[in-house]
Amino acid sequence: AIESARATLVYLPPYSPDFNPIEQAFSKFKWLLKSAKERTVDALWKTCGELLSKFTQQECQNYFRHCGYRYTYA
Repeated sequence: AIESARATLVYLPPYSPDFNPIEQAFSKFKWLLKSAKERTVDALWKTCGELLSKFTQQECQNYFRHCGYRYTYA
């Protein structure tokens, strides 16, 4: 399935945050969440959804690039 999508599967060492783009996204997300004023569970869940829209496509591409991944769109 991966090959049919012309993607390459790359295995990482067991714990390698420097090569894992999601770590940068989590870092920004946690910072945004701490900056939020809401403190009830329901309000925080709603805020989580709103915060995810703050991640642009370009920013996410930069997370991958920063980790050393090179890619092209099909």
